[in-house]
Amino acid sequence: MLQSNKSYNGPLIRLNPNDNVLIAREPLTIGHQVQIEGEAIRLRAQVAAGHKVAARRIAAGEPIRKYDTVIGVAARDIEPGDHVHTHNITLVDFDRDPGFGLDVRPVDYVAPEQRATFNGIVRPDGRVATRNFVGIIASVNCSATVIRHIADYFTSERLRDYPNVDGVVAFAQTSGCGMSSPSEHFDVLRRTIAGYARHPNLGGVLIVGLGCERNQVGDLLDSQGLKTGKAVHALVMQDTGGTRATIEAGIKAVQDMLPAANDIVRTPVPVSHLKIGLECGGSDGFSGITANPALGAAMDLLVRHGGTAILSETPEIHGVEYMLTRRAVSPEVGQKLLDRLAWWERYTHGQNGQFNGVVGPGNQQGGLANIFEKSLGSAMKGGTTPLQAVYEYAEPIDRAGFVFMDSPGYDPVAVTGQIASGANLICFTTGRGSMFGSKPAPTLKLASNTPMFTRLEEDMDINCGLVIDGERTIEEMGQDIFDLIVRAASGERTKSELLGLGDNEFVPWHMGIVS
Repeated sequence: MLQSNKSYNGPLIRLNPNDNVLIAREPLTIGHQVQIEGEAIRLRAQVAAGHKVAARRIAAGEPIRKYDTVIGVAARDIEPGDHVHTHNITLVDFDRDPGFGLDVRPVDYVAPEQRATFNGIVRPDGRVATRNFVGIIASVNCSATVIRHIADYFTSERLRDYPNVDGVVAFAQTSGCGMSSPSEHFDVLRRTIAGYARHPNLGGVLIVGLGCERNQVGDLLDSQGLKTGKAVHALVMQDTGGTRATIEAGIKAVQDMLPAANDIVRTPVPVSHLKIGLECGGSDGFSGITANPALGAAMDLLVRHGGTAILSETPEIHGVEYMLTRRAVSPEVGQKLLDRLAWWERYTHGQNGQFNGVVGPGNQQGGLANIFEKSLGSAMKGGTTPLQAVYEYAEPIDRAGFVFMDSPGYDPVAVTGQIASGANLICFTTGRGSMFGSKPAPTLKLASNTPMFTRLEEDMDINCGLVIDGERTIEEMGQDIFDLIVRAASGERTKSELLGLGDNEFVPWHMGIVS
């Protein structure tokens, strides 16, 4: 990983001395003359910004290396100055030594009394919130419309007397019935709902069901150890009198919770209380050069201060998983990560999915040829500290430091799992430009390049393209991100919050058959 800007001068970027491809810093036209390894070479094709150019002749079948990592092999002979992309790269799997723990290095922890702080909301059980919502959760899609009507009642004017409440938000979902129970899918749904119900960013919770669904409200509460009381209420539509009666009862339940939810104060607490979900979407060829490694540098700082960084999106570490297993604190942790990848191999067998090499059109347009190249950049979000634990989707995270949570690469599903696991803030890198937002944990969006940041500044929180522009190093950008995290955790509104995003991004993972 480059830590300085010295290689970012000129139209092409060399990421590692052993690479046989270079990255176009800006759009380059066919015939453009560039210096490659001391020779004046004319480009043999038009090359978009973020795409790869051959640094030397690459014979058919020879590995193509980026960051000194194999991202595929040449499908045919490639000449210096050629555009290197999907048309001349073949994805070939290869043996990778997991090397459990070989790259583990001690963390240089900051002394507790010197650790950074943010202004958080301390709950009675000692957990710390970054936001303060009242949440309404549907146990099944059949109650989704009802919970939205309840939440819609609480306009900003009706919440005027509760200035410390960030809002009343409905978490509607599309499942809860037509599914096997017991099953892995059923367990994941219940675990996800419970994770939201007990999330520190919710000062009160109302769970609403229909009455005849597979995911029965009473069984949900009992199986997940959730107890109704002042801060947790439950309603069943068939027992309450139907749609209108349930909406009225739900409004009354939320009104009863609002005074206690409003009775909070922010106080300085160590950033060790932060659990940051790491996400990327709409990645491009610059994501692995700027935003992802800069976020990784910020996470190294967070871990040094005692916090938790949560990497996810299992298909997007495929091909570079050894970079994580070599950082595993034990063989058991490393093997658990490999076990999740093996599960994904079975789960996606025969499908034209990302795990099997296919990346989205936006990724390809941004310069990423295949899943190995995308994974190479994606894994950088997790920084360099030891991998402390591996969790299943929406499993409560009980270890500090750098951890991994299994999830799909689909952004709303992955973030839903991270929040259910306890993430109280999300950092989301993007190259093409994601418009994502989330509740009850807010999302910060990190742009990989300046042109996109400028075009979508209303949606982007920070411009990591300054690294390519030569204005910031990776370390400096990491510090900027860390400082922004502290401000956002203290209550400063993110761009997605200012735009009112996050009401439709609760998307639990649908794993199984719907019947």
